[in-house]
Amino acid sequence: MREKQTIDSLVEKIKTYSPESDLDIVRLAFNFADDAHRGQFRKSKEPYITHPLAAAHILADMRIDPVIITATLLHDVPEDTHITLQEIEDNFGSEIRKMVEGITKLGKLKYRGVERYIENLRKMFIAMAEDIRVMIIKFADRIHNLQTLDSLPPQKRYRIALESLEIYAPIANRLGIAEMKGQLEDLAFRYVYPKEYERVKKLMEEKLRGKEKSLQKIQEVSKMELANANIKIIDLKGRNKRLYSFYKKLLRKENDADKVYDVIAIRVIVPTIADCYATLGILHKIWKPLKGRIKDYISQPKPNGYQSLHTTVFDEHGELVEFQIRTHDMHEEAEYGVAAHWHYDERGSRLPAKEIQWVKELAEIQKDILNKMSDLEEIKVDFLQSRIFVFTPKGDVIDLPEYATPVDFAYHIHTDIGNRCNGARINEKIASLDTPLQNGDVVEIIVDKNRKGPNPDWIDFTKTHTARDHIKSQNKKTRLTGWLKSVLPKK
Repeated sequence: MREKQTIDSLVEKIKTYSPESDLDIVRLAFNFADDAHRGQFRKSKEPYITHPLAAAHILADMRIDPVIITATLLHDVPEDTHITLQEIEDNFGSEIRKMVEGITKLGKLKYRGVERYIENLRKMFIAMAEDIRVMIIKFADRIHNLQTLDSLPPQKRYRIALESLEIYAPIANRLGIAEMKGQLEDLAFRYVYPKEYERVKKLMEEKLRGKEKSLQKIQEVSKMELANANIKIIDLKGRNKRLYSFYKKLLRKENDADKVYDVIAIRVIVPTIADCYATLGILHKIWKPLKGRIKDYISQPKPNGYQSLHTTVFDEHGELVEFQIRTHDMHEEAEYGVAAHWHYDERGSRLPAKEIQWVKELAEIQKDILNKMSDLEEIKVDFLQSRIFVFTPKGDVIDLPEYATPVDFAYHIHTDIGNRCNGARINEKIASLDTPLQNGDVVEIIVDKNRKGPNPDWIDFTKTHTARDHIKSQNKKTRLTGWLKSVLPKK
């Protein structure tokens, strides 16, 4: 049973991590919103104010900047009441007004058909480019809506949950906000795939049953050995894989739960990068690592900035356990991504303002391309799917959607390389052109200079909008040339 959320409990939460903040303005925002929404009720029959208050609590649980929390309390006021944005500014200043205005511009997103879907995506990317904090509020707003879906009709429940899985969670992932991505996915999962949700939940319970003691022992041994090596441990604890993440992994592993090695992972947080690599060496001395499962995302970060060392080891009973090793700042980035700048850690400090220009660039590029696109499936693959990074032989990083192939890679480099590609080497081994690429692969394209153009069958396995467009257009040209040759008189 969820404890009753009040403005007093919200202020107390904020005090724990930001006691110096202006807490009076948080109370003032609540009273202002409470008055404005008076007489309005949610479908659950609760007073409307419970919604912005709950969204504010979600952000306070994540230790987010109280200025964003203040805007969250007010986020529905101009949309649903007679209060104007100017009145918000007069009472709370221009910064709060700007965030509330960003949410108001997004409006109540109602997805009715592909055109409206794309229009709403466009709005989201513009909001993202203008002020990323608007998306942080929007995610909290959506998380609370998912927590209270039971009061809505089944069809509406399904629609809201589906757009949360297909649009909101992938955007949170692209922004590196793992904490919110995980919540959005798990809350939506049971409404979109109810049977799969129950099946996966049972599977997870079976996988975890009886593992507590052995996991506890692994943690104790790790702490003792790291202490003996004079490595300071900031934090070391186990965490279970999220349900939806487990489900997606099962789909990739032909539903074989024994092939999913990271159902339980032990997270080790240490002070420095050197400590991360030293920790990896010590863990490998204690337990034998599983070949091919050591991943270095510190030297090769993921496209959304994620950094960590991953290794899977055999414990004394032959069971597999994953370790994730990172510094404190890497952990903050991994959990909160672009929101890390507005998140207070346990020491009451925030990460220094990072250059988040890439987010603005991402939003601008996507806004531009969305204006030219009308295929929702292509948008989902190009922009909303999980990303992988692969390398050219010279070490340049190429960012592609998950399951992209060497042909997608070739067209990303240059149209001519795509049109004339004849084969590929992945990590110096010859591979077929339809091979799905993996994070960190080094890809070299073999080009046939005499090749006239792409194979039409490549359309069946390419993933990117760019590759598919070039293959279609080149095939049209080839057909047209062939037709002209057949109808024009021979010289």
